[in-house]
Amino acid sequence: EAEARFARKGYAATSVREIADAVDVNPAMVHYYFGSKHDLLRHVMERVLEPLGDALAGMKSAGQASPSDIGRLLAGIGRQHPNLPLLMTREVLLPGGVMQDHFLDSLAPRLGGALPGIFRAEQAAGRLTPEVDPAILALLLMAMTLFPFIVRDVAEPALGIDYGAAGLDALQADALRILERGLTP
Repeated sequence: EAEARFARKGYAATSVREIADAVDVNPAMVHYYFGSKHDLLRHVMERVLEPLGDALAGMKSAGQASPSDIGRLLAGIGRQHPNLPLLMTREVLLPGGVMQDHFLDSLAPRLGGALPGIFRAEQAAGRLTPEVDPAILALLLMAMTLFPFIVRDVAEPALGIDYGAAGLDALQADALRILERGLTP
């Protein structure tokens, strides 16, 4: 519930009381388990992003992590946590985001910051075209897989994008098709 509230209203406009009321607990319990509102936001983000970092590290150590594999992983995160990309946009990516420093210091090196190195290894192994810049590929891959969740409130009515299971399957399939046909050596 905190993830959805922070994503939809923003950190500054969301109160601990509002979150506590939504899950039918006393605000003191939220403070007891999470500390401050800032700590709650950090926990909300880390509970999703830490396993994502672990999954990327596992792909890297396995020695094979194609852009398609990483695209599937990122799209899966978007499907499981559709509010997270919007939350990340609000509180990390935009100027003044309250989690920007924490993200850059603690989370980015294991997440998007790890992708260029993974893609360089794929290039060295001959599985990825050397014509693409690994850092730009990382940015574009995140954009293709996560941006649709950020713009859902506009894309659904304006473009007719279906955000049901079948629509998300089609969205992921099209993104992967573009990746695979445009990036294979």
